[in-house]
Amino acid sequence: MPKPKIRIKLKGFDHKLIDQSAQQIVEAAERTGAVVSGPVPLPTHIQKFSVIRSPFIDKDSQEQFEIRTHKRLIYILETTSKTIDALTTLNLPSGVDIDIKS
Repeated sequence: MPKPKIRIKLKGFDHKLIDQSAQQIVEAAERTGAVVSGPVPLPTHIQKFSVIRSPFIDKDSQEQFEIRTHKRLIYILETTSKTIDALTTLNLPSGVDIDIKS
């Protein structure tokens, strides 16, 4: 029977928090004896907005804003029940969206 593998996808606006969370996940998985592949940095999604500064006269004057969404991908191979328990007890910072698929 093949061992189950877990795919963890991390998303967030702050790349330092994403890297820190990925490091915690990798360390927790390696402590239980699982084989870890990653973290793989995925392309950053940049969302840009242009907003008119003045509502009346100066239509040509605009401000630009952007939101950067950083993503990381981690594969955990050869998982055990200890690995899953270690991952569920991790205390990760807020601001990081975690998507786990097996």
